[in-house]
Amino acid sequence: MTSTTMNTPLCRQHNRSTIRMQTPTAVSVITPTICRNGRATRTQRKALKVCAVAADKVSSTVAEIPKVKTNKAKLGEMSPETAKDIYRDMFLGSEFEEMCAQMYYRGKMFGFVHLYSGQEAVSTGVIRNLRKDDYICSTYRDHVHALSKNVPAKNIMAELFGKKTGICRGQGGSMHMFSAEHGLLGGFAFIGEGIPIGLGAAYKIKYRREALHDEKADQVAVNFFGDGTANNGQFYECLNMASLYKLPCIFVVENNLWAIGMQHNRATNPTAGDDSPFIYKKGPAFGMPGILVDGMDVRKVREVATEAIERARRGDGPTLIEAQTYRFRGHSLADPDELREKKEKDHWQARDPIPQFRKFALEAGLMSEADVKELEKSVIDEVEDAVKFADESPKPEKGQLLENVFADPKGFGVSPGGGYRYEQPGFSSGTAAVS
Repeated sequence: MTSTTMNTPLCRQHNRSTIRMQTPTAVSVITPTICRNGRATRTQRKALKVCAVAADKVSSTVAEIPKVKTNKAKLGEMSPETAKDIYRDMFLGSEFEEMCAQMYYRGKMFGFVHLYSGQEAVSTGVIRNLRKDDYICSTYRDHVHALSKNVPAKNIMAELFGKKTGICRGQGGSMHMFSAEHGLLGGFAFIGEGIPIGLGAAYKIKYRREALHDEKADQVAVNFFGDGTANNGQFYECLNMASLYKLPCIFVVENNLWAIGMQHNRATNPTAGDDSPFIYKKGPAFGMPGILVDGMDVRKVREVATEAIERARRGDGPTLIEAQTYRFRGHSLADPDELREKKEKDHWQARDPIPQFRKFALEAGLMSEADVKELEKSVIDEVEDAVKFADESPKPEKGQLLENVFADPKGFGVSPGGGYRYEQPGFSSGTAAVS
């Protein structure tokens, strides 16, 4: 398919590094414990190396965790269909975000646009394990979460273009994706805003099941947020309530080490006995499991997410997951990304989750090279079709700005003539005189 964007060749992510990280990576857990070491024999170790970035260099810290019994087979259990779904979803997220960057710089999008590039393993590893009737709450970095929840790419792109065919009819934009049909409860511009919303969804599920005796109410609600949010009061209040009522709520911290331009190690004090701050250790303080996972390895994310989801569905309460990941671009497309050192960025780029998983799937016989090419082509076509759809879609009518503002149209107030403003001729078309 030829490019639909100003007849200019598309810049794709095929140049993403295929080098695997040489430093051992790990998953560590505090009650219940599920621990994996993705290299060699995958045996449990007392000290697992957890990737951390110091203020002036890339370094490693050691997290002491108890020995646990591991299921060596579980991490590798995957059907060819699942492997293809995982690869396609991550590749779609990557391609979609790269196209967003092009469209933003070509003036097709407005406002702030925050890309998810590099963090695909977290979205795919968690959300592809959910059902359609499960809920997620996102942040301002929400495009890929929406894609993983099966919101059509064309409607997300149209929303970014501010078009009427967008999932919020063009009024939400990049930071406020919402789809009741897909259980996407919103992207939120302010950090921590979405956590109480997701908690409320979990409370609703619990209430329906226990108070209304609805046996079908076994959904779960997943909250995504960043490391900067973990210093916000709403985070702690919601951890407490989730544990108090044993709500089917999962808290996923996407720790990409930077809160805009503030490095995590500079903003958060180390946890007791550690040289660096670990957010997952805040879970046990509120009576829930805390899990640390390599957020650049989709298989490890998928494993801990599966356990957390099963735990929530069977009524055993919430889980806090800290996924250590990294964004490959600046905080937003308006950010020149001058604060992070090249050495640090190269370190994480070498651990790109997409080529890592492709290598695994090919070696395991779960996909062939032909499968990879077919999946990638289908994604490229889908993204280009999304741009064409968005570009050709109509803009919202002026009157749409007056909808969904007040539950009662009388809320628009009284006109100088004494009647309600919404009763004036031309009000719904946006042509009524406004004093």
